[in-house]
Amino acid sequence: MAHKPTHPVTRAAFGVGALVAIAVLANWLVALTPVGSRGHDFTENKLHTLSEGTRAIVSALDTPVVIRYYASRSTAYMPEALKLHMRRVDELLKEYSSLSKGQLRIDELDPQPDTDAEDSANLDGINGQRMDDQNLYFGLAVSCLDRTSVIPFLDPNEETMLEYHLSKAIAEVTTPSKPVIGVMSALQLGGKPAQMPGQRPDQPWVFYQQLKQSFQVKDLGMTPITIDPKEIQVLLLFHPAGITPETEFAVDQYLLGGGTVVACLDAFSVAAQRTGGGGNPMMGGGGIPTSSTLPTLLGAWGMSFESTQVLADPTYMTTMQGQDGRPTDAVAILTLSQKAMPQKDSIVTKNLESIMMLLPGGFTQTGSAGVAVNSLVRSSLQAGFVDSTRASTLDQSLTTSLKPKGTAFDLVTHLSGTFKSAFPNGKPGQTPAAPKADKTPQVGELPAEAKQEAPKPTWLKEGVAPGNVFLIGDVDAFYDPFAYRVQNFGGMQMASPANGNAPLLFNLLDEAAGSKYLIGSRSRAATRRPFTVIKDMEAEFNKTAGADIAKSEARQQELAQQVNALQTKKSQTTDATLSAETKAKIRELRKEQVAVSQMIREKQKDLRRQKDRLAGNLTLLDVTVMPTLVILFGLGLFIKRRSATRAR
Repeated sequence: MAHKPTHPVTRAAFGVGALVAIAVLANWLVALTPVGSRGHDFTENKLHTLSEGTRAIVSALDTPVVIRYYASRSTAYMPEALKLHMRRVDELLKEYSSLSKGQLRIDELDPQPDTDAEDSANLDGINGQRMDDQNLYFGLAVSCLDRTSVIPFLDPNEETMLEYHLSKAIAEVTTPSKPVIGVMSALQLGGKPAQMPGQRPDQPWVFYQQLKQSFQVKDLGMTPITIDPKEIQVLLLFHPAGITPETEFAVDQYLLGGGTVVACLDAFSVAAQRTGGGGNPMMGGGGIPTSSTLPTLLGAWGMSFESTQVLADPTYMTTMQGQDGRPTDAVAILTLSQKAMPQKDSIVTKNLESIMMLLPGGFTQTGSAGVAVNSLVRSSLQAGFVDSTRASTLDQSLTTSLKPKGTAFDLVTHLSGTFKSAFPNGKPGQTPAAPKADKTPQVGELPAEAKQEAPKPTWLKEGVAPGNVFLIGDVDAFYDPFAYRVQNFGGMQMASPANGNAPLLFNLLDEAAGSKYLIGSRSRAATRRPFTVIKDMEAEFNKTAGADIAKSEARQQELAQQVNALQTKKSQTTDATLSAETKAKIRELRKEQVAVSQMIREKQKDLRRQKDRLAGNLTLLDVTVMPTLVILFGLGLFIKRRSATRAR
């Protein structure tokens, strides 16, 4: 019996089906491998690419790390915003896992009531969020050996900070001990004993007490001989008044070894003046200068600091209570809002509403030192320098006598890169040996090549590893009376931040000391991109038509009041003629009301039509541009191959 041939259409259908099946299975198999998570990121801010700092942290893992990822996936009460954010977290964790070379394990848990997953979440300190009478979980715990770091809730509003918080948690659990911060200060940050019997001792600064809770603090004094960057993660120079060249040399060598320096300088320190107990207005009573700088190091870093005058800025001046009880404008006491913080996605300044600086100095970039400079907080263009003493007494004449420089000055800035030494000739006070002059060898004398080479310098002339420097132009910003609200309850001191000053310093120290790679770990840009064209269109509409609409709405209210008054009058009168006139007036007013309402609706419809037109154009572009590009590419490829065939 002859076999019936298969119809060509049937064979084609089977072929197409087989190709589809192969494509689906191939994609599924690739998705199961690390290769499936790789790709090219063409987004503007590299939204789907981990930063170099995060890559360094994850790829350097040599001990297994477990991330317990708690998410209430099976509930129907999860808000859409959290579901969308959950997908972003899923993708981010896949990126981390693919980079870890098997050292990072992700356990996904769905904590339902009375389950082991719920018990595990409670043990990790993740209690869930109450939403619509449901306890929803969306957090994670990062563990390595016996250390655990918890992010209780993955807030969609903190999307840009997600990568940093996750990388920070991994760095914390893989670091065996608290980071060491070396402190050098001319001030008694740790307090001092009573000078006389019966006198109360000076308490430690609040920020210094909090520093000891989070870090291992090592007081180095003001004259350390050497500072080891392998031992000291961060060097905090807090009002290093009267610093010697020898000490600057020690700081220089620490930085060149790859260290991180946080230098809080000041043009006029109220804290130094007050804690010194009086005396010279330009000196604390204990001999502590009220100004501090780094005379040699700053120049080598390509920066200058005005320490003889204070920075005044009428844009950010603070209104205070004067001695007579009346409001007084303090032009050199600055309340700096987010407008003064140019790095909008900086870990240090992102969530700060405002900071206050009292009689600060200003930094200026003087030249390129081969390092990157990022301004974190800066003045306005209206800023200028004024006399320190007059500014400290809230002299009102400074407001009118101030002469702006037309330049914005840095108040907090970050320098990063490979630094060069500020002491190319070595440690101050030590004269380097002069090189011997070349001469022709005498009879019986060894050639110059055979002689022993001169010993190499024992100091570093340039960085052997990238370093970081954070410069802050004020120390009073972290002084208790200006940074905290301090209260005593039953002999116990309770302090809460009065502004963003203390969070600024601790954000900075946390970033610098958490891991040397966290400084390079940027905050991720938000994937929720505002449609600025629409916002601009609405703003223009409000600008042009908003005034007319406001007048029309006011007229509407006026007409409504007149109608109500006439209706009341109508109900109170029995005169038929008057009643007819009143009715006619009411009809006229209502016609005008309708006309005004129609005008308002037309203007609003016009705005909607513009939006719809824009949306239509964008949809048309989405539908036509990509197919057109594919067709043009295909035509170009066809023409190229046809030309090659004809040439043969």
